Amino acid sequence: MKNSALTVPIGIIMTIFLASACTATGDAKKAEAQQTAAAKAPTKADFETAYAAAKAAQKKAASVGGEWRDIGKFLKQAEQAAEGGDYAKAIVLTNKARFQGEMGYQQTLAQKDAGPRF
Repeated sequence: MKNSALTVPIGIIMTIFLASACTATGDAKKAEAQQTAAAKAPTKADFETAYAAAKAAQKKAASVGGEWRDIGKFLKQAEQAAEGGDYAKAIVLTNKARFQGEMGYQQTLAQKDAGPRF
């Protein structure tokens, strides 16, 4: 079998073509992801909704004596981030506070009868 003179150049051309097609597809996906992220950027209303849920979870945990120590710290940091216009960070912090409130409530109920067993 003889190697044709066109085999190597065609292989190189195909490799370059495929590489450029992959790059173009990647760029299009990247641009689409950026547009989607911009369209879904958290707003002040999103923060206020998340903050209200976190405060409710804090109150529920406190009602059974299960409020974890960092809930207040996270809420204060969230307020500061929201005042600075960083609603994404503020929502992350309020979600941490809400999680701690929910877990504190559950933990307290789960361990209400815990004690030494003799």
